[in-house]
Amino acid sequence: MSDFEFIFVLYALILGLSLVELLGGFGRALELEFARDAEGRENGFKIGWLTPLMALFVMIDLMSFWMFAWTIRPLITVSAPMLLGVVAFSSAYYLAARLVFPTDPERFRDLDTHYFRVARTIFGILIALVLVQWAYLLSLENVRDQIITPLSIGVTVFFIFLMGLAMLWRNRHVQAVLLVALIVRYLILYLVV
Repeated sequence: MSDFEFIFVLYALILGLSLVELLGGFGRALELEFARDAEGRENGFKIGWLTPLMALFVMIDLMSFWMFAWTIRPLITVSAPMLLGVVAFSSAYYLAARLVFPTDPERFRDLDTHYFRVARTIFGILIALVLVQWAYLLSLENVRDQIITPLSIGVTVFFIFLMGLAMLWRNRHVQAVLLVALIVRYLILYLVV
C-alpha cells in the first residue's frame, strides 16, 4: 500500500460521509414535503431553492477537493502532521455538509429560514478550506511556481469573493444568483477547461 492510499482511505471515508449527509438531508426534506402534500396541508413545508442549491454547491466543491487529493498524490507521505491535517480538513468539510440540511426539517416551514441561519458558517468553513489548501500548496517548493499564476490566483480570488458576497447579502434572490454563479464556475472549470 502506498502512502497516498493509506492517507486517502481516511480522507475518502470522511468525504464520503459528507456526501451521505448531503443526500440524506435532501432525502429527509423531500420526504417531509411529500408527506405534507399528501396530507393536503395548504401551509405545508417548502424546501425552497437556497438549501438545495447550497447542497449542490457543497457537493461540487467537495468533489473538487477529492480531485485535488488525487492531483497531489505523489506528494503525500505518511506522517502524524499529514494524518492530523487530513482529519482536520475532511472533518471541517463534514461539518459544512452536515449543516446544509437541518436534522429535523419539521421545525421549519421553509428551509430558506434554515439556510440563512447556517449559510455564513458554511461559507466561512469553505473559505477557510480554500485558504488551507493554498497554504499547503505554497509550502511545497516544487509546486509553488506552478500555482502562482495570474489565472490561478484570479480564479481563486473570484471564488472567495463570490463566497464572501454570499456571506454578506441576506436577500433570497441575490443568494440564489450567487449560488448559481458558484456552481457554474465549477462546471466551467471542470467540464469545459
